[in-house]
Amino acid sequence: MANSLRGEVLNLYKNLLYLGRDYPKGADYFKRRLKNVFLKNKDVKDPEKIKELIERGKFVMKELEALYFLRKYRAMKQRYYSDTNKTK
Repeated sequence: MANSLRGEVLNLYKNLLYLGRDYPKGADYFKRRLKNVFLKNKDVKDPEKIKELIERGKFVMKELEALYFLRKYRAMKQRYYSDTNKTK
């Protein structure tokens, strides 16, 4: 693996590990899954395949961020806006 790609992969791993702290199923679950995925692909030597895997990792990062923003939005909406459809 080229050094530039190695740095990019390590950076991706660190970022995903950081984002996984708030994962709904727990940080330990996310950490185990993340480690397994990276270990599964550790023998990939083709730079194009590595770049493809990095792009998939970046996509997962964006999806996690969207999940967290949605959860935050729902919590704020529930806290500050009353549901007008509820009947008492």
